[in-house]
Amino acid sequence: MSVAADLGPGLERRGRVLAEGRRVLRTEANAVRGLAERLGNSFPDAVDLVHDARGRVVVSGIGKSGLVARKIAATLTSTGTGATFLHPVDGLHGDLGMVGPEDVMFLLSRSGATRELEGLLAFAERHGIAVIALVGDCSSPLARRATVAVDCGVSSEACPMDLTPTSSTTASLAMGDALAIALLTRRGFGHEELARIHPGGALGLRLTLKVADVMVSDDYPAVPADCRARDVIVPLARMRGTVPVVEAGRSVIGVVTAGDLTRLMEGTNAFLDVPVSEFMNRSPKLTSPEEPGSAAVRRMQEHGIMAMPVVDEGVLVGIVHLHDLLRAGAV
Repeated sequence: MSVAADLGPGLERRGRVLAEGRRVLRTEANAVRGLAERLGNSFPDAVDLVHDARGRVVVSGIGKSGLVARKIAATLTSTGTGATFLHPVDGLHGDLGMVGPEDVMFLLSRSGATRELEGLLAFAERHGIAVIALVGDCSSPLARRATVAVDCGVSSEACPMDLTPTSSTTASLAMGDALAIALLTRRGFGHEELARIHPGGALGLRLTLKVADVMVSDDYPAVPADCRARDVIVPLARMRGTVPVVEAGRSVIGVVTAGDLTRLMEGTNAFLDVPVSEFMNRSPKLTSPEEPGSAAVRRMQEHGIMAMPVVDEGVLVGIVHLHDLLRAGAV
């Protein structure tokens, strides 16, 4: 048997596996896309209900929905909306003591008829606790009894037998993310708040790193507008291709980059005595010492630049380079 013939069945099997993986991903992506197309007034109603509540969000579900509920509770908490997961069985055996009238319940169920959630729903009704149902069937008992029912239905699971929760759990997870981020936006929850509750790890570094932590502030060159091209060659080499141009009082009126100098050289042989004011960039992108490093990186990438002068109250105080920010973990 030839080597090619021997590899044939293996290659065919790999092809089937790839095709199945792509089918599952497309099925689940279509499920989430369908949610976006059907999203209606129940979504802002749910956001309003949580935003205006004085208590926290108690999230519950059983089985795979319970695992999704845990993640939704964690996402809400990490984005400024206090939340906790409550196992429905534990809830019925004493843990409902953590739920108060000012709280809001998120109950997750694909069918909307999950027996284990019945006790939580009855408790909420007795005590006037608002319930948001993330449910796959908006005509189900849970959807009808909830304060707000958010449609998380899917046409089919990615499982070929249409049994294993796959598309439905992805849809519920995506809807939980959508609610959490909508609440974050409405609360005006920004970098400072995120940094306060994410102090550790790479995310904490990204949130807390400022331009001031990385910028070059000592012994960096800046040139006046009346100097010549010959005067910026060495400073450009020292500052890795970007030099601020300043006027009296060290206010920045432009920058010269290696690219600016290269274009000048390509246009004339007598470039050495050309005034910097004739070829500098007069609309440079500037940053401040307090700008988050991640924001500075994003702006530099958007504008295709490698460095920005750092200005404090109109005065040049340093320069920050993209590579230094990336090396420091700004993204």
